[in-house]
Amino acid sequence: MAKGKAVAWTFLALPAEASRKLPSRGMVSVEGTLGGAPFQATLQPDGKGGHWMKVDRKLREAARANVGDTVPLQFVPMAEEPEPKVPPDLRRALADAPTGKAGSRGARDVWSDITPAARRDWVHWIESAKQAETRERRVATAIDMLAKGKRRPCCFDRSGMYSKSLACPEAEDEAASD
Repeated sequence: MAKGKAVAWTFLALPAEASRKLPSRGMVSVEGTLGGAPFQATLQPDGKGGHWMKVDRKLREAARANVGDTVPLQFVPMAEEPEPKVPPDLRRALADAPTGKAGSRGARDVWSDITPAARRDWVHWIESAKQAETRERRVATAIDMLAKGKRRPCCFDRSGMYSKSLACPEAEDEAASD
């Protein structure tokens, strides 16, 4: 089997009891330590009422952890939601969006006015598109909806219960990749 591009991150599925203590079954931003290394992350829903987190190579190395190790993990929900990383195509579309006419607001105004969690939902909705055409359409739709005052994307399931786009990754079977 041909091997794809190497992945520079791993994932950690939270124990069910840890997920039950979180304020939401959906995405939750936390701060804490992994193997003593400090981190901030947004936990993703696993679609089964639990959560998982992406552990990039830098954090894994700082925690002195290898894939498969058991490592102490401590975290608490963040007091303030961090700003999401806005992808370049959405950033350009927001910059190019017309300003609101007299008595109305434009997409940039609404974007600036919504919470970081709402901005994160827009970003995730756009990034969850599987095809380039769908993504382009979602960026255009987002600008249109924001210009009309819509503060969140339509029909976006933050819990992952009904969407595979938020599901926990599956561990690759070493035997299958040889």
